[in-house]
Amino acid sequence: MRKKTFAAAALLAAASFTLTACGSGDDGDQPVSVVSEETASQQAATVLDKPFEKPDLVLTDTRGKKYDLRAETAGKPTLIYFGYTHCPDVCPLTMNNLAVAKKQLSAADQDKLRIVFVTTDPDRDTPSALGTWLKGIDSDIVGLTGDFDTIQAGARTLGITIEAPHKDKNGKIVSTHGTQVVAFSPKTDAGYVLYGEDATVDDYTKDLPKLIKGQNP
Repeated sequence: MRKKTFAAAALLAAASFTLTACGSGDDGDQPVSVVSEETASQQAATVLDKPFEKPDLVLTDTRGKKYDLRAETAGKPTLIYFGYTHCPDVCPLTMNNLAVAKKQLSAADQDKLRIVFVTTDPDRDTPSALGTWLKGIDSDIVGLTGDFDTIQAGARTLGITIEAPHKDKNGKIVSTHGTQVVAFSPKTDAGYVLYGEDATVDDYTKDLPKLIKGQNP
């Protein structure tokens, strides 16, 4: 199965975009993972000429409390990723990379940074399920769930395409989502830097001190 990549017009010339289809079944078989990729640059970070406005998302965090993304992260360096806990590869790898890189920061900078994981599979990713999953990575990561249509619309404003989870012909649940990490500046609250799924721990370790200051990586 091949999935084409989609992006906002402002980004087409600037970055590569990836949609990942991940599936899991209850029969214990190896989950399906299909990745379609177009490589446009060897650099991990793409600084956008036209930054994104932060999505106007009000969702539910892992404590079951309302979380207003714009209000809670205003003036704070913020990284946002859309994925789901049943993903067998890209999602946990990306979040672990961010978590490991974050730990290289000073305590003060770690306190400033907000890493936000928004589920693309809200039916299964309840607040409790999200909290348990993130606890194994970094309990300070903000996990958000809520209405799928709301999440999908928020992702779309960042040029990120997600599709509702569905069963494939083998009965496995498949979720297809863009794999970009978007970094938002603490100075402007705009999403000005984009990372693809190939970004490594070293890439994030090198860039995070600058992102925290709102500087270009």
